[in-house]
Amino acid sequence: MRKPVTVEQPAELLAFLFATWPEVKKTQIRQWLKHQAVTVNERPISQFNHPLNPGDVVAIRTDRHAAPKTVLGGGMKVYFEDSHLIVIDKPSNLLSIASEAEQEKTAYFLLTEYVRRGNPNSRSRVWIVHRLDRETSGLMIFAKTPEVKEALQGSWDSAEKRYQAVVEGQLRGEAGTFESHLDETNPFKVFSVPKSAETRHAITHYKVIARSKYRTLVELTLETGRRHQIRVQLAEAGCPIIGDEKYGSKSNPAKRLGLHSCFLRFTHPVTRKEMQLTSPLPKPLAKLV
Repeated sequence: MRKPVTVEQPAELLAFLFATWPEVKKTQIRQWLKHQAVTVNERPISQFNHPLNPGDVVAIRTDRHAAPKTVLGGGMKVYFEDSHLIVIDKPSNLLSIASEAEQEKTAYFLLTEYVRRGNPNSRSRVWIVHRLDRETSGLMIFAKTPEVKEALQGSWDSAEKRYQAVVEGQLRGEAGTFESHLDETNPFKVFSVPKSAETRHAITHYKVIARSKYRTLVELTLETGRRHQIRVQLAEAGCPIIGDEKYGSKSNPAKRLGLHSCFLRFTHPVTRKEMQLTSPLPKPLAKLV
């Protein structure tokens, strides 16, 4: 942390920062503001024209962690952060990690920028623990060290992972289990096929949360974590997820895929505490049912 400075004359925050720390590049000062590393009277401030009054104390924190619900670049929200890991709420239409077509607008890239606090020479980085499809929103975990990444991935099968999906039609029954064998050899689409040496066993437990005339809101708990598992199994049940044209959806009332990672329960690999995080269904999806 830099030494706190007491304001002597009324000023706007950004101009005050430029004048107080002239040796720091202006782009880095803007990054401090963007990532809520600037505090006024011990309260994080990101508004560049925040008015300062004589007696206010301004400080720069380099060791802080984001407060819950802090919004980062790309519309991501921080749900939890400590020195070992960070849990975000990823918006729909944001890649988890780079592809050939998209290198920069990804959760991984934006989080790396965040942990480096705008310093391009920083060695700070994050490690991806698991992925969400680009079109899927919700909770994702990133590790801050390779050791934490390995520990989380090693115990990932025992973590509880729940999703909520808005699907077309009326899903049969109030609860049940989907079980299928998936062919993942096609890089663009997964198929449910008869069991063979090449298929992967997929199990998902479901529970109906709400129904409307044309749609069903269902909560799904993964027992296995296969690519597109939920999307394939719901389509096979005759109730594709809204907005999922790839797997047979005929409607897109929310202008996005109706799938959200809503709940994670896992053991913190360092503190050994049980972590339980919940993300509510986004409003554009919730209003449909």
